[in-house]
Amino acid sequence: MNGNKREDDEEVGKKKMICSGGDIDLFYAVPEGCIAAAISLTGPRDASRLSAVSKIFKSAADSDAVWTRFLPEDYRQILARSKDAKRVSLSNKDLFLNLANHPLLIDNQTKSFFLDKPTGKKCFTISARELGITWGDTPRYWAFHPSPESRFPEVAELHSVCWLEITGRIKSSMLSPNTTYIAYFIFKMTDAAYGFYSPVKVSVKTQGSKSESRKVYLQYEEDRNQRYQIRPRRLSLFNRIRSPFFEVPPAAKREEDKMVPKQRIDGWLEAAMGEVTIQAGEDGDVEMSVMEIEGGNWKSGLIVEGIEIRPKVVSE
Repeated sequence: MNGNKREDDEEVGKKKMICSGGDIDLFYAVPEGCIAAAISLTGPRDASRLSAVSKIFKSAADSDAVWTRFLPEDYRQILARSKDAKRVSLSNKDLFLNLANHPLLIDNQTKSFFLDKPTGKKCFTISARELGITWGDTPRYWAFHPSPESRFPEVAELHSVCWLEITGRIKSSMLSPNTTYIAYFIFKMTDAAYGFYSPVKVSVKTQGSKSESRKVYLQYEEDRNQRYQIRPRRLSLFNRIRSPFFEVPPAAKREEDKMVPKQRIDGWLEAAMGEVTIQAGEDGDVEMSVMEIEGGNWKSGLIVEGIEIRPKVVSE
């Protein structure tokens, strides 16, 4: 009788420890597989947070069964398009984090693939070599060369053109379904750049959908107060070069958040080109463009890394 009472007292004490946050795991009676199944229904960010709950949660949250759900269904096919064989041997969690933090070069190093860390959605960057650049094959106007600051073997540098036209496209089926994406033009300016005081027109569209376009200044914010003068050159009466008499429109008139580029942590600049929503089962291409063909002025000093397309960030 006393023995039964002692066991009952121990059970009551155990429950008290559980309720008071003691050392006994609250979920000690729940199979790890059930916890893993539940965590796999959340997302990468929540799984990382839940791994801090307890030891059994960490074991479940780090399991391949969970992170398989967060990797794209076609991730093996995408890995096969790369020459980087090291990532194949990683656990699913390590592979996910690796792809989120270190873009993978694919398709003969003309594109890069990475994952959006909070959601696991697919992201791609199309290199300058893969873009359609008007007069891009003419060394007088454009040059392709290596850059230690780029993830790609080559970038495109503008020598001099008056007609700026850059286009890119990617298959809708390569992107994550039921996702709104934003395309970004990734570039830099040399110290000797000129001719970009007028905005360029950027656009994004899918086949059969309405095109979204906007105007963007490629000049970075700290240079927005630069002044220019219209001055004729021998090549054209419409050429313009730097001089202290032509005033750039004030920043307040540029709708700052949308009309000027932003600095990236990798040292490049990015300008938002527009957004597009990819529906499940959608086929066709997403088409993107950067154009400035109306001013007639000559431009120089633009360095293009590529066009990146990644999911739109939704504030929590």
